[in-house]
Amino acid sequence: MFGIFLNVTGRKQAEEGHELLAGEMSHRVKNLLAVASGLTEITSRSARTTSEMSRELIGRLTALGRAHDLVRPLPGYEGDAVLLGDLFAILLAPYDDSGAFAGRVRVAVPRMGVGEQSARTLALVVHELATNSLKHGALSTEAGTLDVSSESDERDVLITWAEAGGPEIAEIPEMGGFGSRLLSRSLTDYLNGSIKYDWQRTGLIVTLQIGRARLAA
Repeated sequence: MFGIFLNVTGRKQAEEGHELLAGEMSHRVKNLLAVASGLTEITSRSARTTSEMSRELIGRLTALGRAHDLVRPLPGYEGDAVLLGDLFAILLAPYDDSGAFAGRVRVAVPRMGVGEQSARTLALVVHELATNSLKHGALSTEAGTLDVSSESDERDVLITWAEAGGPEIAEIPEMGGFGSRLLSRSLTDYLNGSIKYDWQRTGLIVTLQIGRARLAA
């Protein structure tokens, strides 16, 4: 009976692992489709011809590919530390407008180095926030804006993600999905910090608290 119990337990754990992997893959595929659709909409606002739209869209998708290299680097990839501002600039470049609404994504952070491992984790967090904004928040509308700022002390770095001009937030959404769990786990387990949401009617404000020593790792 003991051997049978171990076999059943092992099979159950394997099944749960497969379900988690399947859920993660489904979440990522849906997000990529939403991002592609959103970037197409952004590009169409300023492009005057089909060829111009094609060039701009390819440029955005290429930039998104560079951002994904930070989120999920290739096996054996060994990158150097990056500056916090450069990290945000690379990740958010695909979502900014190049026409009349250029500059609606603004990043103002101190000159601060980010270690390779923390850069990958933070890139995953930023990509998830940007995807959610593109689907439901400020980046989903023509007049929406995003401001990223930060402050720090000897112990922690606080990064503020402030959206405005998007759809009015009538009620606080449920936060039990895979993306929400991914953000919370990334901040607590890998960056020694936390994430807080402030659902104002005018836009979402997210505060990321990261351990300063961990950020440099």
